[in-house]
Amino acid sequence: MILYLINQFDLISLQNFISYLTVRTGLALFTSFSFILVFGPFLITQISKYQTHGQPIRDDGPEGHLIAKKGTPTMGGIIILISIVGSILLWVNPESFISFPIIFILISFGLVGFIDDFYKVRSNTSNGISAKLRITLQIIITLIFIYWISNYHSIDINLLSLPILKDAFINLGLFGIPFTLIVVLGSANAVNLTDGLDGLAIVPVMIVAATFAVICYLAGNIIFSEYLYINYLPGAGELTVVCAAIIGSALGFLWYNAPPAMVFMGDTGSLSLGASIGAISVLIKQEIVLAIVGGIFVAEAVSVILQVGSYKMTGKRIFKMAPLHHHFEQNGVPESKIVIRFWIVAIVLALVGLATLKIR
Repeated sequence: MILYLINQFDLISLQNFISYLTVRTGLALFTSFSFILVFGPFLITQISKYQTHGQPIRDDGPEGHLIAKKGTPTMGGIIILISIVGSILLWVNPESFISFPIIFILISFGLVGFIDDFYKVRSNTSNGISAKLRITLQIIITLIFIYWISNYHSIDINLLSLPILKDAFINLGLFGIPFTLIVVLGSANAVNLTDGLDGLAIVPVMIVAATFAVICYLAGNIIFSEYLYINYLPGAGELTVVCAAIIGSALGFLWYNAPPAMVFMGDTGSLSLGASIGAISVLIKQEIVLAIVGGIFVAEAVSVILQVGSYKMTGKRIFKMAPLHHHFEQNGVPESKIVIRFWIVAIVLALVGLATLKIR
């Protein structure tokens, strides 16, 4: 929008400056961060007015949560979405439409999360809408996304890029659509499962977004992409602006979500953020790198799958409690230590993910 307005008023000198991708990336990060920092208290107050009891806490969760986290408002994802989408619309190049499918994913998954959060708050229960309805809505949204990028952005979802190897792709064939569904839905729900401790999910999301900001910049530059054997995607550089908006928003939200949290992002935030980074990985064909960089989310999701599977088949639990961070809590590890250690692991995994680009 800013570039469009500058063009309309024929401000050549300003246009030359703003047109730089790196400049708009920095401004997108600053804008989303500043918005939450300035308007966060007001928006949190408004959200709290409609939540008598705050976010309902799981009865079967850690006992300390029933005391420490009771009454904390949820749906903070609304603040995150406003700042991200607003920042993207302000600073993305209006002639590039590659960011629009991501905006669609952000808003749509955010809406599903909002419905789930609203139901929890209104009924004062930790159980939201049925899992069947939630997953069905997510599948429909992702299928629309797949149709959009396949027909209007020429993204071949049947090709899977293999990291480390040069120009190595696997043709998924008929499994292309199911695989993309797994990536987007898996990413969304994995972040949702991770969002169980103050600041636990938002920082790894920020780290993944920062990693993909680098990869998107490289993927949108034909010289860098050819040198590093990354799948070249025209206009992918604009996704760097999207990632920067996510980073800035995550930083701003962490200001209020740091222990003890003033607000939780809820499903509104976790589903939309998780789905968006999954969708970005699909666009730039770095789904496996996402699994590496987002290893924290993968571990959390796998711990739940193993726990449920083991209990149903053998009647025994592998972990004291799932997701994984609750297992550590039950072992007596302080919440702050769990959170910081998960952050450290997320940083290490991000470095490993970036290293796969150079190893090629």
